[in-house]
Amino acid sequence: MASVFLYGLVLFFKLQGTLCIVSAVGELVVLEGQSVSIPCHYNSQYIHHVKYWCQGKLINFCTTLARTDDPNVISSGNGRVSIIDDPAQHVFTVTMRELKEADSGWYWCGVEVGNMWTADVTESLHIKVIHGMSVLHSRVSGEEGSSVDIQCLYSEKHRESPKKWCRNGDLSSCVVTDSSGTYISRSVIITDNKSGAFTVTMKGLERKDTGWYWCAAGQQQVSIHVSVTLRPTTAAPTQDIKLTTAHPPTAMESHSHHVWTSPLLFCGAALLVVTVILIAFKVWEKYRKRHKQRCTEEPNTSLMVYPVRDRGWKNTTSLVFLNSSNQQEQMS
Repeated sequence: MASVFLYGLVLFFKLQGTLCIVSAVGELVVLEGQSVSIPCHYNSQYIHHVKYWCQGKLINFCTTLARTDDPNVISSGNGRVSIIDDPAQHVFTVTMRELKEADSGWYWCGVEVGNMWTADVTESLHIKVIHGMSVLHSRVSGEEGSSVDIQCLYSEKHRESPKKWCRNGDLSSCVVTDSSGTYISRSVIITDNKSGAFTVTMKGLERKDTGWYWCAAGQQQVSIHVSVTLRPTTAAPTQDIKLTTAHPPTAMESHSHHVWTSPLLFCGAALLVVTVILIAFKVWEKYRKRHKQRCTEEPNTSLMVYPVRDRGWKNTTSLVFLNSSNQQEQMS
C-alpha cells in the first residue's frame, strides 16, 4: 500500500509539471529548406532555470538538441539548431534552419527543475517538413497605377526548377523564369534568389488585374488573390491653381478689387473737379485784372454841350457838362 501511495504522489508531481506552465505553438508545417523559430513561454519562477530543446515522441527518451547553459554544445542537429533565453519576457526561442524532410517529428520545450519529486516543466509540438510551395500572404492588394510584390516560397527540392506565374484559368498568361532565375516584362518581374523564395512584382496595376493567380515551381503551385483598388482623388490646393491656371476672380478677390478701385476713382474725380475750378478761377482772375486796368487807363468821360438862350443876353450861351466816374463839372 505504501508503495502505491508513493507512486501516486510521484505521478501527481509529474502531472503538475506539465499543466501549461510552458506553452508552445502546437503544430507547424514547414517547407523543406526553410527555417522556423519556436517561442516557448514559461512562468517567472523559472527565470534562472536551464531551458532545453529536445526531439522525440516521449519526453523521457528525447534527444537534447540545445541547452541554454551551453548553447554552443549541441547533441544533435549538425549545428542547425540554436536557443536563446529572454528572462525579461519569460520566453526562450528555438530556431531550426535548413529543415529537411527527416526533421519531421515531435519536439519538446523543457525547463529543468532539478528535483527528484518534480518532473521538468515541458510542452510538446509537432513539426512537419514537406515538399511543395506556400506564400507569405495569400491575399495582396494595391492601388491602381502602383506596384505589388508577391513572395512565393518553395522547398529545397525545387531550388533549380523554373519558377512560373500565371493567371488562374488562363494558361496563355503564364510567364517563366530563365536559367538565371529572372523574368522581366513591362508589367511583371520575377526574381528568384535560389534560397527558397522567389518574388513576383506586378507593375502599373489596372482594375482588370483583380483576380486569382498562382505561382509554381516544378509541379507544385499555390494560389494568390490580387485586388486592385481605386487610387483616391484629392482636390488640388488653391494656391497651386492660382500659380498654374488662369481663372475668373473669386468673390473674395472681386471684393478686394472693389475695395481698392472705389477710392481711386473717387480721388481721381475729386482731383479733376478741383483742377477745373482752379483753372476757371485763374481765368476769371486774369480777366478781372485786365478789365480793371483798362478802366483805369481809359476813364469813361463824355462832354455834352447844351445851348441856352437868354433873353437878356445878346449872345448865345452854351452850357457844358463834363461827366466822369467821380465827378460832374459844369462849364460855361
